[in-house]
Amino acid sequence: MNAMFRKSILAVSLGLCAVTAVAQDFKIGFVNTDRIFRESTPAKAAQTKLEQEFSKREKELDDQGAQLKVAGDKFEREGPTLAEGQRTARQKQLMDQDRDYRRRRTEFQEDLAQRKNEELQQVIERANRVIKQVAEADKFDLILQEAVYINPKHDITDKVLKVINGGK
Repeated sequence: MNAMFRKSILAVSLGLCAVTAVAQDFKIGFVNTDRIFRESTPAKAAQTKLEQEFSKREKELDDQGAQLKVAGDKFEREGPTLAEGQRTARQKQLMDQDRDYRRRRTEFQEDLAQRKNEELQQVIERANRVIKQVAEADKFDLILQEAVYINPKHDITDKVLKVINGGK
């Protein structure tokens, strides 16, 4: 039994040595995608593009909402003094305006979300190409984009940002 125990210890020791040797050659990196979306030039350009594309519609909706609020406040003040027919007609008109406003606001938000996803997808594709390029150049075995904890020595986000933003 003593010889069997020694052989088992020797096998475990050799296995641990092999795992340690492999682990030393394994190179891991981490990229913080939130930082890529906040700090990269393509992400900032996409945000600016979206703001330019949707700012006019958003202002129109804000103006329509303000007008609707003013009309609602006016109706609340004047409603008790109006004849029943006028009150009903104004109330219906306000409800129609409110329904139109809500529909337009919903369409705006859906269009904005769709365009934002399209623009972010382009940023993601470019970032992934750059990450792969950096990983191949620096001989990484694995690049993670999400983790609960990462040692800062494995974070290559700055390198990726430098390449994405036009640096070497």
